Amino acid sequence: MTCEKSVQDKNMMFPIMLLKLIEWVVFKLFAISCYKAAMKVKNYYAFYLKSPSSKSSYLQVPSYPSVSKCDLQNRESQTIVCDMHGSLLRSNSFFPFFMLIAFEGGSIFRAFLLLLASPFLLFLHFELKLRVMTFITFCGLNKKYVEMVGRAVFPKFYLENLNRHAYEVLASSGVKMVFTSMPRVMVEGFLKEYLSVDDVIGTELQMVGNYFTGFMTNSGMLVKHKALKEIFGEKKPDVGIGSSCSHDHLFISQCKEAYVVDKEDIKSGSKSSSIILPREKYPKPLIFHDGRLAFLPTPLATLAMFMWLPLAIPLAVFRIAVGALPVKIALLLGCSSGIDVKVKFVNNQNSPKSSKIKNGSGVLYVCTHRTLLDPVMLSASLQRPLSAVTYSLSKVTEIIAPIKTVRLTRNRQTDGEKMAKFLSEGDLVVCPEGTTCREPYLLRFSSLFAELTDEIVPVAINTHVTMFYGTTASGMKCLDAIFFFMNPKPSYYIQILEKLPREMTCGGGKSSHEVANYIQRQLGDVLGFECTNLTRKDKYLMLAGNDGLVKGR
Repeated sequence: MTCEKSVQDKNMMFPIMLLKLIEWVVFKLFAISCYKAAMKVKNYYAFYLKSPSSKSSYLQVPSYPSVSKCDLQNRESQTIVCDMHGSLLRSNSFFPFFMLIAFEGGSIFRAFLLLLASPFLLFLHFELKLRVMTFITFCGLNKKYVEMVGRAVFPKFYLENLNRHAYEVLASSGVKMVFTSMPRVMVEGFLKEYLSVDDVIGTELQMVGNYFTGFMTNSGMLVKHKALKEIFGEKKPDVGIGSSCSHDHLFISQCKEAYVVDKEDIKSGSKSSSIILPREKYPKPLIFHDGRLAFLPTPLATLAMFMWLPLAIPLAVFRIAVGALPVKIALLLGCSSGIDVKVKFVNNQNSPKSSKIKNGSGVLYVCTHRTLLDPVMLSASLQRPLSAVTYSLSKVTEIIAPIKTVRLTRNRQTDGEKMAKFLSEGDLVVCPEGTTCREPYLLRFSSLFAELTDEIVPVAINTHVTMFYGTTASGMKCLDAIFFFMNPKPSYYIQILEKLPREMTCGGGKSSHEVANYIQRQLGDVLGFECTNLTRKDKYLMLAGNDGLVKGR
C-alpha cells in the first residue's frame, strides 16, 4: 500500500507543478503587465485631464507642431534632443532591429525563437515586451558579434529608415542628443559615426566578461524622462522631437521648443515619399555594408523567409548542380528555375562565337564585381569556356566552380605572369575591383590587367536580390553561391561593351593607370554607378576588421 501511494504521489506531482507554472506565467506576464498598462494609462489621463471645476471631462492633449514646420535657420549653437523610433526613424517597431541582431549576430535558431515569440509579444506591456526581446536576442551573445552588426549591418537599414524632416532638424543643430528605449549598443555606433550625435542615452545591458546575459541594468524609457533634468538642470534644451505617444509628450514638454512627427507619417511609414531621405542626402555615402538579409525583417517578412527556406535550400542545390551541365541545357534549366539573366551585346563581334585572335592570345574581359558568380554568368552568356582570376576564394567554391579559377598571390610580378600564361591559353575574366560591392559604386580598378594585353572588352555587370545577399565580408564565403541561389528570383544583368580602341590601351601610348581609370568611368556611366578610389582593403577593414584574406589558403 505504501509503495502504491508513493507511485500515485509521483504521478500527481507533475500536473500540480505544471498548473503552478502556468499560474505563475499568467500572473507574471499578463496580470502584472495589464496592471502596469492600466496604471500608465491612468497616469497619462490624469496628467492631461482638466481640473475638477471644468465641465469637460475629456482629454486635452497638448498640440505640438509637426517637425516638418521647424525652422532650420540659425540653430548651429542650439541643443536638440530627439527620440529614436517613431521620430528619428520612420518605423516605431523595435522587432526588425532585434531580428537583425538575432539572425546576423546570433544564428538562424535564435532568429527562429524570436519569431516564435512575436505573437505573444502583442499581449505584453511595452516595457515587458522590450525585456523579452532583449533576453532572447542577447542572452549568451558575444559582444564582438553585436558590434559587427552595429558597424556593418545596421547603417543600411537605419539610413533607409530615417525620417527626412527629423534628420534635417537634427543635422542643423549644434549639440545633438538622442534617447532610445532600445539597448544603447544597438544604436550608438550608427548615431555617432553617421549622424555625429554627441550623446546617446538608452537601455544598458548586463554583461559577464564579453558575453551579454540578456538582462537590463536600467530601462531607457525610464531614463529618458529623468535624464533631461539630471543633465541640463534648470536649463532646458532648445528643441525636442518626439512621436505623438504619451511618454514622448512628457519628454519633449521639458524643452523650449517641441515638435512631433505627424501621425500620418508614422502610419504611412516607408510609403510616404515626402519623409524618405534620398540617397544623395545621406550624411555619409552608403558604399559598404554586410549581412545576409536583403530586406527589413518585420514579423511578416521574417515569417515568409522561414516558410521559403525548406524550398530555397534544395532549389539552390539544384541551381548549382545545373552548372555542371552543357551550357545550353544549364541556361534552360537555370532560367526555368527562376534565375533571371539579361544579356546585351553592344557589338555583335562579342556574341557567342570563338574569340581567338590572330596572335593566338585570348580576350581579356574586364568586369564589375557583384558576386563570385560573375565569371560563371559571363561564361554562360558567351557560351564558351573562360578562366577567372581571384584574390580570395574558398576551397569549396573553387571545387564546385564550373569554370577554371586561378588564385592570385598579391605579388604583382607573380600575378602578372600567371594571368599572362592563362591569357595565352584562352579567354580570361578579371574583376579589377578585387572585391564585391553591393551598392551603386565602383571601387578603384587595379591597373595590372592593362599591362597584359590590348585585347580588352569591358563588361558591365549588375545583380538584384530580394531576400539574401550572395556576398559577405565577415561570414562564411563558401555559402555565398548558395545564399544567392536561395533567392526566389535572383537576377543578373550583363552588358558586353565594344572592345577597347587601340588608342586607349597601353599599346596606344596610355599608361596602365589611365586605361584602368578610363574603363572604370566607362562602366560606371553604363550602370549609373559612382566611381570611387576605395579599395578592397578599405572594405574589409571597415566591415570585418581584417584585410580580406581567406584563412587556410
